[in-house]
Formats: sequence, structure tokens, C-alpha cells
Amino acid sequence: MREIYRILDANFNRTREALRVIEDCGRFALNDPATTAMAKTLRSDLRTVVEALPRGELLTARDTPGDVGTVITSAGEADRGGLDGVVTAACKRLTESLRTLEEYAKVVAPQQAFRLERMRYDAYTLEARVAGRLLEAGRFAREVKLYVLITSRLCKRSVLETARAAIHGGADAVQLREKDLADDQFLALAAELRELTDETGKILIINDRADIAAIVGADGVHLGLHDLGVAEVRRLLRPGAIVGKTSHTLAEAHAAVNAGADYVSAGPLFPTATKPGLEVQGLDYLRQVCAEIPLPNVPIGGITADNVAQAVQAGAKRVAVCAAVCSADDPQKAAETIRKHIP
Repeated sequence: MREIYRILDANFNRTREALRVIEDCGRFALNDPATTAMAKTLRSDLRTVVEALPRGELLTARDTPGDVGTVITSAGEADRGGLDGVVTAACKRLTESLRTLEEYAKVVAPQQAFRLERMRYDAYTLEARVAGRLLEAGRFAREVKLYVLITSRLCKRSVLETARAAIHGGADAVQLREKDLADDQFLALAAELRELTDETGKILIINDRADIAAIVGADGVHLGLHDLGVAEVRRLLRPGAIVGKTSHTLAEAHAAVNAGADYVSAGPLFPTATKPGLEVQGLDYLRQVCAEIPLPNVPIGGITADNVAQAVQAGAKRVAVCAAVCSADDPQKAAETIRKHIP
């Protein structure tokens, strides 16, 4: 039986180490409470299994100096290529080691094999979660330069026509923002925009309404300061969905980071008729956000073709606009004019 315990000991260590790599990604890179909690739970479950086996047998079976695998390497073993490569490798190592544990536990501890089988299924869910978060969060940071918020009360054309024109003019993401529509009308508009963004390969974000975002399969949700929390909203959305958060102060921006948001909006940058009661935060606030906040930031509020260059000079890599495009006689041209100022 010594060889069985030796295999179990090695794979307990592999599983524990893989979970720590994944947990650290969720905690420190993605700021994602759900990924962190899932990894912690699996580590706790693993400890329970280990404690159910004879510790002395596991330790005495360990023979690191005699392990022939310690001197065997593959050509691509050191090639990770970034955060996603590191975490993908850890996820694969996790599920493989759990499968090995499950099979060999059947020899010495059949009841623990059933627990390990459940853990393996939970590990598949964790892998989907962390992979989705890495892909979608990275997509927003890489692709979005012009982010157009669309609300029907400001549009001179239909919402769909305005969104299509904005996309043709260079919008990389559109957000449907409807505060006063009935649910059925909101849902119908969201479904139309989902078809459009699927067709054009652009990102669709729904303002506030995680339920509607989930129904139409939107790419994410943008949350205001008093909406549901980021972690709660993620439970309603598919793995990897983008969650953005509003900020009007540096403290609110830091809170968005700690809550696990994928991006933070910063504003109002300039006076805006869309939210006339809000205090203008200005370019100094944007500079602070760019300097201190590790998430992609999106300046918003009163941005037009006439002042977008000021936002870019202050450090903006992307901007969000609403009335400047929605209320324009030619939304496509308005979007094109703003987009050309963003490197």
C-alpha cells in the first residue's frame, strides 16, 4: 500500500498548491470575492479529506529525493505567457490531481473518493469562473476606447438606430441606460441591442439591471453607488461577465476595486445635463484615478468632441459619452469625431 499512499501524498500537495495559485489570482489580480471563496472552500474540503486518512502513512510514503519526476521537465513547462497562462496551468493541474486522488482513494478510503469526486466537479466550476473573469475583464481593457451610453429620452432616433450608428462610428461598447421604462420595454430594447452587438462583435453592458442582463446574455452590468453589490450581481450573471462601478470620489473608486469590479467610471468630468445635480470632479480627479486605481477607468460626464482631448491628456485611455452621441443629428459622425481623439 505504500505506493498508493505515496501517490496520494504527492497529489494532495499538487492540489493544495494549485488552489493557492488560483486563490491568489482571485484575491489579488481579479479582486473577485467569489473566486477567492470557491478556492478557499476547496482547500478546506481537501483538508477534511486528508484528515480522514492516516497521516503517518502519507508522510512515511513521501520520498522526494527518490522521485524520478523531479528531474524530468518538458519544453514548455516554464512558458506561461502572463497571468492567464499561470492560472490556466493551475486549473488543469487542479482537476488532474483531483482525478488521481479520486481514483487511488478508492483503494484505501472509498468514502473519501465520493467527496473527491464532488470536489472535482466544483473545480470545473471554479476553472470556468476564473477563466471567464480573465477573458472578459481583459477584453474590456484591451478593446474599449469609446463607450457610448444610450438612453431613449436623449435619442433623436430609435435606440437601435442610435446604437448602430454609434458602433459604425467607432463605439467599442454600448450601455443601455433606462431609468423610467417599464420592464417589458427595457427587456425588448436590451434584446435588440444584444442582437446588434452579437452581429458586430461589440460589448453590451446593461445599466443597473442584472436580471435583464442575465436574460438577454449581455456582456455585463454597470452598477451605481446604491445598487446591488458586485458580488451579489455576479451570482446572477454568467461566469466572466463584466461588472463596472460608478465613482465620484477616490474613496469610491478604491471601494470599487475592493468589491471586485472590472472597471470603474470616474466623473462627472465636466458639467453635464444628464446628471445636473452632481458636483463636477474635474481633470484632477481623473489624474488621481489613473495614478492610483489598478482597474481600467472610464471618465464620464459632459465629454464632447470639444473637450475629449483634455481627458486623454489627463491620462484617459477610454471615455464614456452619452448626450454627445445620442442627441446628435448624426450619431455616427459624432462618434467618429470623438473616437479620433482617443489613441
